[in-house]
Amino acid sequence: MKLGVFTVLLGNKSLDEALKYLKESGVQAVELGTGGYPGNSHANPDELLADEGKLNAFKDLIDKYDMEISALSCHGNPVHPQKEIADSFHKDFEKTILLAEKLGVERVVTFSGCPGDSPGSQYPNWVTCPWPDDFLKILDYQWNEVLIPYWEKAVKFANDHGVYKICLEMHPGFCVYNPETLLKLRAAVGDTIGANYDPSHLFWQGMDPIAPIRKLGSAIYHFHAKDTRIDKLNTSVNGVLDTKHYSDEINRSWIFRSVGYGSDYQLWKDIVSNLRMIGYDYVLSIEHEDSLMSPNEGLQKAIAFLKEVMIFESTGEMWWA
Repeated sequence: MKLGVFTVLLGNKSLDEALKYLKESGVQAVELGTGGYPGNSHANPDELLADEGKLNAFKDLIDKYDMEISALSCHGNPVHPQKEIADSFHKDFEKTILLAEKLGVERVVTFSGCPGDSPGSQYPNWVTCPWPDDFLKILDYQWNEVLIPYWEKAVKFANDHGVYKICLEMHPGFCVYNPETLLKLRAAVGDTIGANYDPSHLFWQGMDPIAPIRKLGSAIYHFHAKDTRIDKLNTSVNGVLDTKHYSDEINRSWIFRSVGYGSDYQLWKDIVSNLRMIGYDYVLSIEHEDSLMSPNEGLQKAIAFLKEVMIFESTGEMWWA
């Protein structure tokens, strides 16, 4: 396994400064934002695809610090019901695929997206229950008329350009938000679709993060190291569905935390061990979204924590068996 960082939190630094800082911190890989919600402060496809000199300089900088690019990330909603918004996210996705092809990067991370409830909708509609029956009609429209047709075409475009691992982050608010919906889309459009496994979004939905690892198995293509802390007092009153702003930490049912501040060493050791058992021996990419810590402190604590729980060496032979 390799220790990685999603560099969005270092967007105030140049790529050179960010890579130097991460190298000195013992980081081995970087996940780079290329558009959509993460932005593209460290890897702008428009610039890199248009100028061979800039592309080569970019590659040289990555090599200078002996870094691996674990993935290019363009999280967005390419099936947004407003066409201009959807088109913008879709263009970011396609440019990210083209840049991945140029760089030889195998993985692209994004969201599945969420359509509206009908062709005339203005905003996405995330369905969380089956009744009244209206909701089942919405799901049928979203999946069969929008989501599956979109991803059939997107997968073909990715494959045509040498990308065979689209890593969808299972995220509430989008159609793919748990293992069941991830596998549903994968079954419909093929195994180019896999998971960017981020346990922080599963914790608050009530999942044991180990069980989905076993369920998804080889469908896990990338991993975000991020934690969540459930507030027992607030969830005892209001449950886990929470629309309060992330900055209202004391009143929220849950908040994102740096790894180790939501769950203890043993759980994260179990996560790492189960990842190895299902054959995932790739990058754990730290995503820092802890509102109680500065980017530097949250990142450094996460790096120190993961160095204790990750398994870096190959297993070798079972000399005792």
